[in-house]
Amino acid sequence: MPDFRSDRMGSPEGKGIARRTWDAYSKGVNRLVGPAAGPLAQRLAAPAAVDLVGFWVVWHLHGGFEGLRDLGMSRASIYRRIKLFRSSFGAHPDEYRLPGVSLDLVRYHAGPSRPESAD
Repeated sequence: MPDFRSDRMGSPEGKGIARRTWDAYSKGVNRLVGPAAGPLAQRLAAPAAVDLVGFWVVWHLHGGFEGLRDLGMSRASIYRRIKLFRSSFGAHPDEYRLPGVSLDLVRYHAGPSRPESAD
């Protein structure tokens, strides 16, 4: 079996065939959709991400599907959000763990606390 480690490459891209193909493709796509596509995608993506994270939080704070039904969400709405969540995050909201976020159910269900006075 040949050992290619000692053969020098011009760049990590090799001959750059894949890079040139990608650049040509993305240039063509960007020309078709225009320069507004990037900002538009960001404007649409941020609210959707916020909505899905909020859905995940409420799902866990209120006990999943039945808890959301008790809050007044329709079955169809819950199923649509589950499908969107799964396609976006790659897991069911019940199984997904949001990195860096932990929920204190006891404290949440105890209700809002009063701010301490600064006397």
